[in-house]
Amino acid sequence: MSYVIGGRPVADRIVAELPSFVRQVIASLVERVPAYAQLPAEELQGDIFRVVEHALRAFAQVLGSGELPSEDELRFLRESAARRAEEGVPIDVVLTAYHVGIQVVWESLVPEARPEEVGEVLALNALALRYLQLVTPVVSAGYLDERQTMFDDERSARHTLLAALLDGSAEVSGPLVVLALHVPPHPDELLAGVDAAIAGRRKLRRLRTELERHSREPVLSSLTPDGGIALLPGEDDRVDRIVADVAKAAGVPITVAAVAASPSGVAAAAGLAREVLAVAVRSGPGLYRLTDVLLEYQLSRPSAALGPLASVVEPLTEELVQTLEVYLRRGSRRPAATELHVHPNTVDYRLRRVAELTGLDPTRIEHVTLLTAALAARRSRP
Repeated sequence: MSYVIGGRPVADRIVAELPSFVRQVIASLVERVPAYAQLPAEELQGDIFRVVEHALRAFAQVLGSGELPSEDELRFLRESAARRAEEGVPIDVVLTAYHVGIQVVWESLVPEARPEEVGEVLALNALALRYLQLVTPVVSAGYLDERQTMFDDERSARHTLLAALLDGSAEVSGPLVVLALHVPPHPDELLAGVDAAIAGRRKLRRLRTELERHSREPVLSSLTPDGGIALLPGEDDRVDRIVADVAKAAGVPITVAAVAASPSGVAAAAGLAREVLAVAVRSGPGLYRLTDVLLEYQLSRPSAALGPLASVVEPLTEELVQTLEVYLRRGSRRPAATELHVHPNTVDYRLRRVAELTGLDPTRIEHVTLLTAALAARRSRP
């Protein structure tokens, strides 16, 4: 069945005036959709023109036969959508082209309909709706399948390159910073009745997206919801801000060790970053470089002195250890008391107990260094 409006077969008119219809559709897209107005003229007259032309030609074939596309024709539309995905044409451009194209055809032809053609107009409208209902999921599936394939290929290539960099068999072309991350559970992962795996993946996706946002080049990473390794292109000067933004996006206080890497030193830098992270994670969330944990890092190396040094504070209870750590960090009893939520006299009493049990007085400058090292040795032990 060939639909006739204005005394002329609709399919014949669309094919005969196809370039004009395509230009009308593009003008309508630019006017109605802000994203189209921002596209370069070259793209509008190139990729977009071809997409719209293809959509209108396919619709004209339906109007000429009165039948919905066959399996072979749908397969062609699916493959065409896959090619658009490969070319980088956005999916909204592809789908909107079909809908606006049919609307432009409708608005151009229907005003010319004669009274005796009202039945033709209604039938054409019903066919157009069935056509869109059939074509939209097919085109979407073809496009998204291709994008997924491209994503999988790109991800595989990234993982291959990352593995080569981490085992020392490849080099980078410019400076980068190796980040070793420890990511605690998001509160959603701990809620009863919430799928912890889904909440963890959502947290990880936000984290990865934020890392990518800060880099013009791909960020190679091997990350799970618990953390992992990421290679951030560029110098070390932006890392503090990036880590703060990543923690905010993830919604949890993360711990990150950062080590700048030379082009041939990624493997060594990654090893060091993991070691620094293992030490830093005991000190709480934040960004750490080797210089921030020099004492703790050195004391975490195997040594005959490590055990005896840690044993210096072994007689202390957890309460006394906490008080000693806070006091040494704050430098005086009143700030320490405020942080511990106790009276300053309580801090004095606990420090006297430390001196009695260890033989080292935290208030004497000559004993502070050894106590600090003993606490670091204690933290470094499994």
